Amino acid sequence: MEFSVKKSDLLKELDLAQGVVERKTTIPILSNLLIEAEADHVRLSATDLELGIYSKFAAKVKKQGAGTIPARRLVEIVRSLPEAEVRLKMLENHWFQLTCERSSFKLVGMARDNYPSLPAVPGSLASVPGAALATVLRRTAFAVSSEESRYTLNGALLLLKPETLTMVATDGHRLALAEADVKVGGVSNELRILVPRKSMGELEKLLGGAGDDAVVELSKDDSHLFFSLGDRILIARLLTGQFPNYEAVLPKETPRVVELEKDALGSALRRVALLADERSHAVKIQLDKGRLDLSSTSSEYGEAQESIDTDYQDVAMEIGFNYQYLLDFLGVLGDTARIRLELQDEQSAGQLRPVGEENSRYRYVVMPMRI
Repeated sequence: MEFSVKKSDLLKELDLAQGVVERKTTIPILSNLLIEAEADHVRLSATDLELGIYSKFAAKVKKQGAGTIPARRLVEIVRSLPEAEVRLKMLENHWFQLTCERSSFKLVGMARDNYPSLPAVPGSLASVPGAALATVLRRTAFAVSSEESRYTLNGALLLLKPETLTMVATDGHRLALAEADVKVGGVSNELRILVPRKSMGELEKLLGGAGDDAVVELSKDDSHLFFSLGDRILIARLLTGQFPNYEAVLPKETPRVVELEKDALGSALRRVALLADERSHAVKIQLDKGRLDLSSTSSEYGEAQESIDTDYQDVAMEIGFNYQYLLDFLGVLGDTARIRLELQDEQSAGQLRPVGEENSRYRYVVMPMRI
């Protein structure tokens, strides 16, 4: 095997693949990339047995062939090279030689025969606009549970209808629901799929380099999900089980509403959080006519308080929240300038929404804390 390619083109594909490569593994070959040089292009494959990725890019192929090469070292080497043509050649005993201008490296590979085969992609179930999918991913991924024991919460629910795209994630303490009004091709009624947590980050990364008009083809077999975007395909092991009835968690009545500047609330939260309890991350929110007060208390460090002027004119109330949960929400809003905080009472979940967005609906529900 021997081929040459621009450094920037190779690095783009390597950066996508390395997020899938297993870093700590008892199976050494999973820390490698499978490289296959064909007539006028090269295919890269990576997998950790839970997640896999294919990608294909144009290259000057001098000799066809295939082999596996250590992923992390290859990425580090290519990243360090000047912007020039990179030549990769397979030597005897699975060694590789990489050259670029005056730089030369030799890396020990492994036989491709031992590399796990990735499943073939079945027919498409749905065609999803990439920009809308990237938005709902970004706005829900942080709320997915990281506790392995909560198996069905280790992913987000993707709900596809002909005219809408919805994603819901929860860890039991908060719930993020993002919905967009877009055309979803190939769906006649409703399609519900659980998307694993790790695949969400890789899919968002994949979509980050795509254009505004990109379309993702979604397909699945008995045990895998497939997200196809041009010459790149992300494969995730299918989650089984029943996602919780999220609609039962959504507040039915929130009579107390206050609008706030996103940046003003975020800055105040970060300052008050400096003296919050390090274990609970609790902050108290007190609402009264014309103002919102934030406060925190730490038995070790002291107290903090800050006030924000508002247009609130309802009855006074106070409620506690985990400040990190609120900052997570504010951190994914992008250019949104204002948000709404909607409350029922001190014991009920609070709801936050961005203000002024068209063709999308975003709701973030957070359980209160006792303070």
